[in-house]
Amino acid sequence: MELFKYFLLGVIEGITEFLPISSTAHLILISNLLKIPQTEFHKFFEVFIQSGAILAVIFTYFQTILINKKKLIKLLVSFIPTAIVGLIFYKMIKNIFFENELIIILTLIGVGIVYVLIEKLINKNIITLKYNLDNLSFSQAFLIGIFQSLAIIPGVSRAGAVILGMLLLGFQRREAVIYSFLLAVPTIISASIYDLYKIGLSNIIFNIDNFFYLFIGFAASFISAMLTIKFFIAYLNKHNFSVFGFYRIALGILFWIYYYFF
Repeated sequence: MELFKYFLLGVIEGITEFLPISSTAHLILISNLLKIPQTEFHKFFEVFIQSGAILAVIFTYFQTILINKKKLIKLLVSFIPTAIVGLIFYKMIKNIFFENELIIILTLIGVGIVYVLIEKLINKNIITLKYNLDNLSFSQAFLIGIFQSLAIIPGVSRAGAVILGMLLLGFQRREAVIYSFLLAVPTIISASIYDLYKIGLSNIIFNIDNFFYLFIGFAASFISAMLTIKFFIAYLNKHNFSVFGFYRIALGILFWIYYYFF
């Protein structure tokens, strides 16, 4: 049963990391639902399996990341605001935001509503999506980083914040999604390293079972992330983001009912 729980968390991480539905919110809420104790190992596990999702991005966009040096610099510019906000508010994020289910639920619903409203504005041509990544300026890259920094609140979604920001700036859906994939690499790697530093590996008990859980979670995250990346790009050829907005709203309501009535 324990093996299945860690496998499931790996799959959830891989699926939700790059969709605008908040991987952090899903991992926190599902862990509570499965009654998984928040031990030091579990905290380490949730950080470690993110590397599986990031490896999927590197594997898929390796040439894109290395060949275009100008795009690399813009990614670093977008990363700066997130790094600053993360360092300043680290304790608040971990001790207040991550421990408050109500914040997560309200954020899931609130950002879901924003997604639905933005798609309505796009359909009415109030917002026009005409730009691609070749049009991205350094000032826009920095502004996108500010949007991403909002994801310090669990439930916002790092990918979701980046995509929302780029839609408001007039970037095409597919371009916004690809940029959110690429920006995940420096953001999650640096955040994971800092998290591991704060957790302190000497405080974690490692045994054969724990190493097996880490391997299963990593593999599940990598495979599910690879499939999700391909699905997401194909999905956007014919659809918009409204379904993710409605999903967030429905999920938030379901968890609100669960936490406050059961």
